[in-house]
Amino acid sequence: MKDISCKLLVIGAGPGGYVCAIRAGQLGVDTVIVEERKPGGTCLNVGCIPSKALIHAAEEYDRIVHLASGANPLGIRTTQPEIDLPQTIAWKDTIVGRLNSGVSGLLKKSKVKMVQGRARFRDGKTVEVETETGRQIIRAENVVIATGSAPVELPGLPFGGPVISSTEALSLTSVPERLVVVGGGYIGLELGTAFAKMGAKVTVVEAQTRILPQYDADLTRPVSKRLQALGIEVMTRAKAKGLGKGGSALLVETESGSEVSLPADRILVTVGRRPVTQGWGREELVLDMDGPFIRIDERCRTSMRGLYAIGDVTGEPMLAHRAMAQGEMVAEIVAGHQRVWDKRAIPAVCFTDPEIVAVGMTPDDAQRIGSEVRIGQFPFAANGRAMTKLGEEGFVRVVARADNHLVLGIQAVGQGVSELSAAFGLAVEMGARLEDIAGTIHAHPTQGEAFQESALKSLGRELHI
Repeated sequence: MKDISCKLLVIGAGPGGYVCAIRAGQLGVDTVIVEERKPGGTCLNVGCIPSKALIHAAEEYDRIVHLASGANPLGIRTTQPEIDLPQTIAWKDTIVGRLNSGVSGLLKKSKVKMVQGRARFRDGKTVEVETETGRQIIRAENVVIATGSAPVELPGLPFGGPVISSTEALSLTSVPERLVVVGGGYIGLELGTAFAKMGAKVTVVEAQTRILPQYDADLTRPVSKRLQALGIEVMTRAKAKGLGKGGSALLVETESGSEVSLPADRILVTVGRRPVTQGWGREELVLDMDGPFIRIDERCRTSMRGLYAIGDVTGEPMLAHRAMAQGEMVAEIVAGHQRVWDKRAIPAVCFTDPEIVAVGMTPDDAQRIGSEVRIGQFPFAANGRAMTKLGEEGFVRVVARADNHLVLGIQAVGQGVSELSAAFGLAVEMGARLEDIAGTIHAHPTQGEAFQESALKSLGRELHI
């Protein structure tokens, strides 16, 4: 097989890798991308996209169940619904397939050569790929490592049998009667909530003092309230120890030190993700590490010249849109542009019920760096559009410097607030001040009005509360 030479080689066709390759191709950079599986990575194939499809199906089913019960103020009645989970999964798979084809088409349009197989470094400029037709040698002036991350496996709960990761959860063909979720972070709560809405009896086991510990308690309180309403039991300060006798239960050590057995048809382990730093020849390179992650600078350069790293393999936050932004930047740097990386305006979205959005600094973050702040918070209970959607739980909060009113961060919790993330990110990215947000005319009636009202409140000019 003839060797390939190129200016840019991207290892991994996840969100960061394929965006990097597409942008490089657009800029006329001779680019090759290597991927062992389907393009799109974890996000498209077994993460962001399929999980949101399942969450949407669960929400629709739950809504119809409540209409059928008559327990709603809308005056709508219907018969008892059923869910055909195999059909739901098939629908989800068609979405994934369409997006797979779309990514492949975009790579081809940008004249990026795709090589399918497992890549392994020989040295910092040479990679060998095991393909179906033999070994392919690729030599490149620049290489981007975009190998992503994988679910963390607990020593006492290896994946297999009743113990599943989020990957297997997204391909179940029946709703488990009893589901125990180990880990009260966003992945566990998103999927646990979806299965609860589809009829599963769900228990969440979290080792820390509360769920979603990466968010402040004010943001997570409405989520906790909704979990309780859905009948989801949450055990905090509890540690999963292993399978009970026969593999049909999870043994859990409680805060008091006692051990309880939780019956379970499936045990979903969602305790985090680890960077994929093995299996591609890292030992052949001389890379500085930052704990388990590859250390990078503000241009995503590693400690080796011409070698870049992007996405989950480089650390938190492990978000697809972070990887995409890094990939686009690296492509432009390789093409000769001047770019640097600034992570201050990366939105984090939790697709729980209700949803959570956070961009920039929280009040606690601002106080830790010694900033005096102004905080404006506006509840959706006073927002007309939220009321018409039965989505009165939650709020929008803006955090700004007290002296010059520069917006440092924006957070929200509520029904559908993920769609406000673009406005929040834009405000922080462009250096908006409270007066900019307050002076922007927001359409009525929309939930976005709560954003304007939060800024008005911080200025002492609130109108609707």
